[in-house]
Amino acid sequence: MKILTQLPQEEDDSAIDLTPMLDVVFIMLIFFIVTASFLKESGFEVNKPAVQQQPPTEESQSIVVKIMADGQIFIGPRRVDVRSVRPNIERLRAEKPDAPVVVQAHADARNELLIKAMDSARLAGAIDVSIAELN
Repeated sequence: MKILTQLPQEEDDSAIDLTPMLDVVFIMLIFFIVTASFLKESGFEVNKPAVQQQPPTEESQSIVVKIMADGQIFIGPRRVDVRSVRPNIERLRAEKPDAPVVVQAHADARNELLIKAMDSARLAGAIDVSIAELN
């Protein structure tokens, strides 16, 4: 009887070549880097006052809206709701028609309140609306 010896096995050539995949990944990476550099973020420029400038005092002719860190809003000595900023500014502008509006916001105040106060001042007819940081 004849014993069969094992036949030599053929080498397994099923390894995956990753070179084309890496080429595609690098081309996509270059594409995203180039397109991201052309995107422009939407927004608006804010002209902040210089640090040495003092915010307007209550005796001055400007209307001051103060936004505290905890979300309270003051126009002069009165605490007001964000919805009543516009009527209060309209009332004060009736007394002083050319008075600029200064919105002083604390650094920890929510941006939403700042934007709503600025929009209310614009809707109340104020042309000159400035932003200042509340210390």
